[in-house]
Parts: sequence; structure tokens; C-alpha cells
Amino acid sequence: MHAQNPLNQLLLVLDPDNSHRIRSHQSTTQHRWTLQGMTALVTGGTRGIGHAIVEELTGFGARVHTCARNEHDLTKCLKKWNDSGFDVTGSVCDVSVPHQREALMESVSSLFHGKLNILINNVGTNIRKPVTDFTSAEFSTLIDTNLGSVFHLCQLAYPLLKASGMGNVVFISSVSGFFSLKSMSVQGAMKTCEWEKDNIRSNAVAPWYIKTSLVEQVLSNKDYLEEVYSRTPLRRLGDPAEVSSLVAFLCLPASSYITGQIICIDGGVSVNGFHPTT
Repeated sequence: MHAQNPLNQLLLVLDPDNSHRIRSHQSTTQHRWTLQGMTALVTGGTRGIGHAIVEELTGFGARVHTCARNEHDLTKCLKKWNDSGFDVTGSVCDVSVPHQREALMESVSSLFHGKLNILINNVGTNIRKPVTDFTSAEFSTLIDTNLGSVFHLCQLAYPLLKASGMGNVVFISSVSGFFSLKSMSVQGAMKTCEWEKDNIRSNAVAPWYIKTSLVEQVLSNKDYLEEVYSRTPLRRLGDPAEVSSLVAFLCLPASSYITGQIICIDGGVSVNGFHPTT
């Protein structure tokens, strides 16, 4: 691809001795924009944003392992990916259950020979009701799924990430973390400070409303949907592929100096803020 660059061709004509330098530059550039030879774990990879991330990372050359609670969904996705030539494996796992997290990471360690380059903490859930109406069981579900599982998976993955020599942790958070407390930003910052010596970067991606099955019910209210559009400068919902492309970039060598960041992918809504009346 780079050999067809007109500027490179001109340089070769003007100075044939430059050929080695140009080839060296091309090789370096290509290395910065590939995940070839790298390994990744994406939790919750059978639907929505997680599904898009699996396909994005494999498209850049990574070997990906994913997990899901629903065995039927996982089997269906694995068949589709394998038929398409994607290098994806999977495990049935409910990441809110500690012993299932441990089993998942044992599988990952075995598959990838004790090394993991990329951990994508994608699984998360929400219960939409006033705080005063929460039961203790519902609160525990949120904490175990959104916080406990992420913290424990990072602990379990740390030796594998360190062994890889170049590790990346990406948290899928939410732009609502800037409006309320629903973000992995504190965890991300802690890990950045503690793990940077091991060449492990940590970042969080904070999407706004993305076109997935999880938001269909919420946005079925046309008045509420119009409020969402009116406060979103781009006047539309995001697409899972738009989130996955940002996640992939944060895992590439090209982003090697980015760590400890929360990057919004929100059509600009974080500039306006969002205070629904519906």
C-alpha cells in the first residue's frame, strides 16, 4: 500500500539511495497500526459494543477470546466468526460470579500461553429506577457486575498482561459518568499509576447512547428520544463500530503515549450536559 504513495515514488526517483530509509519508515508505520501477534480478552462480546470490538480487534490481526452468559448466543457468534476466518475463541461465563471469572482467566492463560496483551472490560448493566427504590439485591447486582467483576478480572489478568511486555486495559464506561457516578475512571487512574512500570496502559472509553438492543427500550419513548437528539450536537445515536474503532486505537502501538484517560465518544453531548425532563 505504501509503495504506491506518490511522494515515496518521487523521492525514489530524485534520490534512489533513499529507498532503504523509505522502506524502514514504511515498516515502522505498519507496525504502529497493527495488532498482529497480539492477544485479547473481550468480556461480553456477543452483542452490541462488545461484538463490534471483537470484530475490530480481529480485523487488526489480534487473536481474541470472548465470553458471554448465554451459550447459544456464544456458539452462534463463534460459528459466524470462524466461518469468516476470524481468530476468535470463547467461554460461557457470568463475570459477576467470582469462580467463573477465575475459570475464564485460566482458559485465557492456557490458550495464550500465559500472556495477554489486551483486556477489554466491556460487561456492564444498569437498573433504571430512583435510588430510593433500589433493593439490596439490586444494589449488589450492580456493584458485583459493574465494579467487582472489573476489579477482580484486572487482578487476575495482571500477571498475563505483565508477561506480554506490552499490556492494555480498556474500560467501557459511560458518558453518564460525567453526570453521575457510573464510571470506571477511578479504577483506571489507580491502575495507570501502579502498572505503568510494567508497560501496562489503562484507559476508559465513555460512550453516549449507542444503537444496541440494550437501549432500544429506553429510547422507545419518542419524547425522550427527541430530548437525546436535541442535546447531542451530532443529532444522532452512535454506532457500535464507532466505539470499537476508538477501543482498537487505544490498543494499537500508535497510541503508546496515551494512558489514564477517559475519552468520550458521545456526539458532543458532554459539552452540553443532559438533564432530561421526560
